Amino acid sequence: QVQLVESGGDLVQAGGSLRLSCAASGNIFRLNAMGWYRQSAGKQRDLVAVISSGGSTNYGDSVKGRFTISRDNAKMTVYLQMNNLKPEDTAVYYCNARYASGVAYWGKGTLVTVSS
Repeated sequence: QVQLVESGGDLVQAGGSLRLSCAASGNIFRLNAMGWYRQSAGKQRDLVAVISSGGSTNYGDSVKGRFTISRDNAKMTVYLQMNNLKPEDTAVYYCNARYASGVAYWGKGTLVTVSS
């Protein structure tokens, strides 16, 4: 089992910045990709950003150039730096961690609200 605890969600004005953190604990040996997904009311959960254990990254189209994902393998923590936030970025942000086998775990989510 892997436990994921997110933090950093808040209310921010459009154009502002936030940094989300997700700390993994438990059976973290050989965890592969870690990342962030988001879900707003009435919509499906979408990829925001993912980073592999080697540092390769992938971003959703709507956040490219504004968000940056990073990872501290020693702390088993993944970060999401979000700049130039827009009202459409409002959502619950979920941390995800998976093994190479595909087994994945989710955090409980942290709410980001961007006011116009």
